[in-house]
Amino acid sequence: MQTRKHSLLESVVNVFIGYWVALLSQLLIFPYFDVNLPITDNLLIGAFFTIVSIIRSYLIRRLFNNRVNNNPISDMPN
Repeated sequence: MQTRKHSLLESVVNVFIGYWVALLSQLLIFPYFDVNLPITDNLLIGAFFTIVSIIRSYLIRRLFNNRVNNNPISDMPN
């Protein structure tokens, strides 16, 4: 079973990497759609979605973790 702390750490690391991928994507893609924002706006947009992603990732991880641990079939030997 994964602890809550470990779930949160995994979610934060995953989303931190995703933040930089998303920021780079924004900087490359936005100009093709005539969306020209200052870098500070791109950083803030990315930060907002990063917070949402951490919460989403953590909740999904906990949901799956609880479902596996509450499943009587998962307790059976292989």
